[in-house]
Amino acid sequence: MASLSDILTAAKNLVTSVNQLGQTYLKINGTVRSPTITATTLASSGQGRLASVSVVVAGSSPCLIYDSNATTSLTSGLAAVTNVIGVTVINMPYNNGLVVVPGTGMTVVVSYSEGA
Repeated sequence: MASLSDILTAAKNLVTSVNQLGQTYLKINGTVRSPTITATTLASSGQGRLASVSVVVAGSSPCLIYDSNATTSLTSGLAAVTNVIGVTVINMPYNNGLVVVPGTGMTVVVSYSEGA
């Protein structure tokens, strides 16, 4: 028969595991939401994970997202999102930062996690 100490240790380990699962879920689904973006914007600097892009207003060209820490350095493409209203799940890590370049006339909101 298990002692009270063994049962409490098992319960503690279970709670710790559930907490870690919750943190992983949040990192994958984004813990930060940007304000609406209508022009080239550095949304995040440093490492993280781009969870999704929500197109609020469709424009005439696609939204491009780069793994960069400067709005002037747009060489490492991460994702392209069509100019259709809706949510696109990306779930991609980035190393340098997150630069969002909405298409002409487009408004987007990005969901991401920093340090993920």
